[in-house]
Amino acid sequence: MELLDLCYDVLIRILEEVEPEDLLSCASTSWAFNNFIKGNKRLFKHHYLKNYDDLHRRPTDMEPDWISEIQKLTKCQRILASNSAETKKTHFSFVASTIDNLLQSASDHCGESLNRSRLSKIFENPRNLDAFMYRSSLYQRAGTESQNENAADNEEDQQLSAKLHCLYGVPLGPIGRRSLSTHPWARAHVYDLRNYTDKTRWGPWRDDGSMRVDWEMLESIMIVLGYNSGTCCQRFTYLFKPLWCEPFGGIVRNNVGEGYPPSLPMELDLPLELKDPYNVSGIWLRIVCFLDYNDLYALNFASRIPSDQPRGPITTEEAIRHIMMRIKVTAVEAPGQFDNPNLPIVHFSGTSRSMDASWDPNANSRIRGKVRLTPSDEVRWTTISIFHGGEEKWRSEGVQVGGPNSARGVIGTWFDKDYDPHGPAGPTAFWKMSDKSLIADVQDESSEDEDGW
Repeated sequence: MELLDLCYDVLIRILEEVEPEDLLSCASTSWAFNNFIKGNKRLFKHHYLKNYDDLHRRPTDMEPDWISEIQKLTKCQRILASNSAETKKTHFSFVASTIDNLLQSASDHCGESLNRSRLSKIFENPRNLDAFMYRSSLYQRAGTESQNENAADNEEDQQLSAKLHCLYGVPLGPIGRRSLSTHPWARAHVYDLRNYTDKTRWGPWRDDGSMRVDWEMLESIMIVLGYNSGTCCQRFTYLFKPLWCEPFGGIVRNNVGEGYPPSLPMELDLPLELKDPYNVSGIWLRIVCFLDYNDLYALNFASRIPSDQPRGPITTEEAIRHIMMRIKVTAVEAPGQFDNPNLPIVHFSGTSRSMDASWDPNANSRIRGKVRLTPSDEVRWTTISIFHGGEEKWRSEGVQVGGPNSARGVIGTWFDKDYDPHGPAGPTAFWKMSDKSLIADVQDESSEDEDGW
């Protein structure tokens, strides 16, 4: 009996056990086999759901084109499995886009994401890391010979590579240590006050006023905070271990905010937390690092260098603070005329407490802020620290890496609330530890919010 003489259901079950990348080989064996496989949506859907997370995030989502999705992912996997550096370089944008889409559709079932597991396995290969994650300008200055050979030759590819690296993280182990070896160059970039301008809002935004994310700045911040977290007092290492210490750690979104309505729910009896698509209320862990001001001043003002030339690497030690923030939503408002209309603006307030330096007058404060979308759909967090007597002192700007509700949290910068061009300024990150209602001591400060803040 010929294989094609089998009944439909039996033949389908056989082909369901074939690897997705082998379907093309099967289809090329004969005209009849090609016709059987080519348009078989049931077969391709089975292979997709067997190997990747379901693209359906909401019941109302349209049925995906399972055939084209499998074909795209099969092409991507073949490029990643190739030993040709030129092949990887030629298809860099395609692979980067495919990875980004996989992470956006990743979902956490029974504690694990199929998308994340597959990507983590693929990037155990150092060649793939060099070809896709380590192509930013940071690695052109501080990378290995292989990374220099794979260097991107334009700004957009540098930014795209830095974005992939931010999504991937800095895992513990030899591969992660290779990335952290660039910390002297990353530190110089993070503390270079030339990057803190009105156009960047003093945050991790590009210096053109567009509010597009500066992924190269975020990449440097991630490396600096990761390095400092590994060398600080071991008392807080476990609790405050950054979520980017595992491949694609924390990138998978939770279900809060999925299917958020296109317009702001205005029911009077609806709790604020249910109007909040960003899942703000709860307990957040935060890391803040800073240079001694004398070192910061020496780096930026002791010598002059051309404006288009990066500062040289520095090995100056930094101070680190481990902070617990307890915050809750105080107001949810519809986006204004010049805001991204896709999600509302959420205001919050709470307290910020140092875990390791309670004596530091700059460590404990009240805190308020807001969350909203940028024009390019990135989640922007702004915070202000308020001290005794209502004095506002520090401000921060950050990006929630991975999008709304990403467990990875927020990475960005802190600085003087008056935007002092002489600093201080530095890196910070915070991520959610718990949704539990442990914020009884948080005061509702919504009445203190200033118009237009």
